[in-house]
Amino acid sequence: MKKIILSILLYCTVMLASAQEIKIVDKHITFDSTRVRLSIEYLKERHGITQTTPTIQPKIIVLHWTAATTFSSTFNAFNPPKLPNGDRKDIAKVSSLNTSSQFLIDRNGAIYRLMPENYFARHVIGLNYCAIGVENVGSANFPLTAAQLKANEMLVRYLYKKYNIEYLIGHYEYSKFKGTALWKETNPNYLTIKNDPGIDFMSKMRANVKDLALKGAPNN
Repeated sequence: MKKIILSILLYCTVMLASAQEIKIVDKHITFDSTRVRLSIEYLKERHGITQTTPTIQPKIIVLHWTAATTFSSTFNAFNPPKLPNGDRKDIAKVSSLNTSSQFLIDRNGAIYRLMPENYFARHVIGLNYCAIGVENVGSANFPLTAAQLKANEMLVRYLYKKYNIEYLIGHYEYSKFKGTALWKETNPNYLTIKNDPGIDFMSKMRANVKDLALKGAPNN
């Protein structure tokens, strides 16, 4: 009888683990020779890092919201390798490389991988060279959903196990790294003000992954 009970418990444990297994859909943005060239140039000119491949060694996960209301509009915005003419003048002055992220999570919690996880994406000043970006469809007026919260938790756990992830931050916290060893931006005046993905969302995220003991932004 004990063996039967143990077998049932083991089966239930395996089934629960399987149910919790993360599902990631690959839907890559354009990463052609232009994006490769601009990414390598960005690494050198903005981060002071010279290398021949547009790759990163992830240490930080940065959570964002898109400020757009649909997955397709965000994907279409990220897809071109270069910023559209006249778009994002605040960041276009330092590079024509388009913004992007490694992941994009839709309102229903579906997780999309927009490029290989260790490829360079322009999503956070000063930290792109070591940061994986996770965009969520939503905004301050279009709050992120419970499904997105769960998806972010699963993705953070997946990335934590796969890479040497040390930090989890919201985009609005990035500038607190200025003056630390991790901050690499050649222009000390190049900063933008952010509020994504919201303090409430980050508080819930940190509570949900408390067991991982991930560090937050420095208390400057």
